[in-house]
Amino acid sequence: MLEYAEARLPALTRLKRPESLPILLNRYRIYVLPTRFGLLYSAVLIVMLLGALNYNNNPALLLTCLLGAASYQSVFQAFRMLNRLEMHALRAEPCHAGDPLRVSLYWRTNNRNRRSLRLQADGRETVFDLAHDGAVTVEFTAPQRGWRKLERLRLSSEYPFGLFHVWSWLNPEFAALVYPLPEANPPPLPRAGAANVARTVRMSGDELASLREYRPEDPQRNIAWKASARHDELLVKEFELRRSQEIVLDYSMLHGLAHEARISRLARWVYEAEIAQQPYSLHLPQRQIGPALGAEHRHACLRELALLP
Repeated sequence: MLEYAEARLPALTRLKRPESLPILLNRYRIYVLPTRFGLLYSAVLIVMLLGALNYNNNPALLLTCLLGAASYQSVFQAFRMLNRLEMHALRAEPCHAGDPLRVSLYWRTNNRNRRSLRLQADGRETVFDLAHDGAVTVEFTAPQRGWRKLERLRLSSEYPFGLFHVWSWLNPEFAALVYPLPEANPPPLPRAGAANVARTVRMSGDELASLREYRPEDPQRNIAWKASARHDELLVKEFELRRSQEIVLDYSMLHGLAHEARISRLARWVYEAEIAQQPYSLHLPQRQIGPALGAEHRHACLRELALLP
């Protein structure tokens, strides 16, 4: 029975399953029904038609036929707003659990203006126009970390007079990654004794460390001429470069915290290590990442935290 229903009415089953992109809307998946205003408008036309026929009033009959023809043409205008419209890509902006997930839907209009489109998603409605190929951004709720799959999207229009409601369903096969919520007030970054204490290296750097006696192999640009004049001997500037050891963000070291609390604290420490510009590594029960620094490393760490069981 299910196969028969799908063959006769594909909207009953096929449009409820995820579809691979691109998704093209055509006459097999676009549906039309009159609105309440359209039904009332039709009732008025019937009354006008009966009155014109009863009194043999040709001008009234002509007006009724003209209004009926206009309403009949509005069905095709509304249908054209959705017909051959194509969704070809989706892009999601990174977000954390509890924040709105912003997803951009990219459309191809087939060189046709699309007016008064309404997209219903996640209990919200977005109204937009498309003069040419473009995108529209829709917000979804993201209550928890991990993969956030999108529900079916309902695209509709009542252009131009609001007499008929034309709609179609889109069910793109798409999931966005939601990062864990960072802890609000975490403790400072972990420091594992001397292994993580910054050490100073005397070499070519940016900060002046001290002055020492001149040696024949020293370059002349490092000679401190003013200080040498005061001490009656040549002195050379010695610079220092501060280097810091990597920071280890270890899941197993967060004793006394629940599983989600550990993930939340590690997520916050990832951001703080990036702000401090200190290389860091993330140690999880089944994987170790780093040490490294930068946007790619940050994304890799947050991704692993988001996908923890």
